[in-house]
Amino acid sequence: MVVLLSLPLEALGRVSSFSLDNGMKVVVIEDHRAPVITHMVWYRAGASDEKLGKSGVAHLLEHLLFKETENVKNGEFSKTVEAIGGSDNAFTSQDYTGYFQRVSKEYLELMMFYESDRMQNLKVSELDFATELQVVIEERSQRTDTNPGALFNEQNMAALYLNHPYGIPIVGWRHELDELKREDVLEFYRTYYSPNNAILIVSGDVDPRNVELLANNYYGSLKNTSNLGARKRPTEPPQIAQRRIIFEDERVSQPYITRTYLAKERNAGQQREAAALTLLADLIGSDGIQSLLGKSLQLDKKVAIYTSAYYGGLSYDETHFSFILAPNSEVSLSEIELELDNIIDKFILDGIDESHLERIKFQYKAQQIYSLDSAYSQARRFGVALTSGLTVDDVLSWPDLIQDIKPSEILNAAISLFKKEKSVTGWIRKPAEER
Repeated sequence: MVVLLSLPLEALGRVSSFSLDNGMKVVVIEDHRAPVITHMVWYRAGASDEKLGKSGVAHLLEHLLFKETENVKNGEFSKTVEAIGGSDNAFTSQDYTGYFQRVSKEYLELMMFYESDRMQNLKVSELDFATELQVVIEERSQRTDTNPGALFNEQNMAALYLNHPYGIPIVGWRHELDELKREDVLEFYRTYYSPNNAILIVSGDVDPRNVELLANNYYGSLKNTSNLGARKRPTEPPQIAQRRIIFEDERVSQPYITRTYLAKERNAGQQREAAALTLLADLIGSDGIQSLLGKSLQLDKKVAIYTSAYYGGLSYDETHFSFILAPNSEVSLSEIELELDNIIDKFILDGIDESHLERIKFQYKAQQIYSLDSAYSQARRFGVALTSGLTVDDVLSWPDLIQDIKPSEILNAAISLFKKEKSVTGWIRKPAEER
């Protein structure tokens, strides 16, 4: 049964939601401005669901899903999408793996045929496994091992998460990639690629009732994974000591510092603290040179060439809040770190600039309207949220919640967040720069 839900007033269409008898969740986002659709399947399985010592399996499996199945030849799916003028791709995160196609609306049924087929009929030959494993290893080599910033970020996350698998890179540790076997991929596939662990999202020029009919025809007959247990990862122990890392590499062109804190994620029905942290990031560092960091350190004092703050609340487990500051050539890393500490202290002491806060909230209203321009971005917004443990109602209520957050909530969130014992401070520099 289709359940219709209302979008915010700015919305152009409607969101509807229903579940198949086998437990698969379906979300339909109507947008009738153009005869195109985005078809997405999201799995509640990502890098953090891998077995210990098997890092990289989730991402490797993503690659292999573009190979062959019992019914479809190697590479046929993507070639078909290209032939009909569409596009397709996939992505892996810590919490999810997603697959999507953007095509004309008359091809929705064809996309459901192909996507439902590879949900349970994947074939992984030894040759395909070996080939794609080398592709993933090369991807790691090009994007991480040759990039000092990426290597630094890996070390930073490994230091922040003492016990949780968020400290393990999505692409996998190189020494573990070298040891992966074909059966490791198949075991992950058989466990997690199941309708009761998947979410179908269709956005664009569609009728929800037609989507429901097609979804039942193609996905509804698929069998559940019987051994799929509760989604539970190792949790973080109490963090009682601040950590510091210094990463040195001759390839570093611009030294900079980071400060990363463990932070509360968005949870179903409990999003106020996450909303406050979202606004906190904007006020203190994400709003460019209008933010506290940008105005003070880039415009007024001119001691930094770049400043930023970031909070990512869409996370199944405890997430993080990060600062990045790059000093100018005459300022040391230790000096810019002291400036960061002073800014944090000043923010807590002085409180919230309410005019700045209102301007940021107005920007969120505008962003909400702009996000409706793309069927893909609308679908992705729901996919990330639902695989992170949120509900459709949580996604729909988020814009109004942002507008409702009080300055006192943001200040309280800052006081609770900025505790150095729950943080990692990192320096990245050339070896000879600063001792």
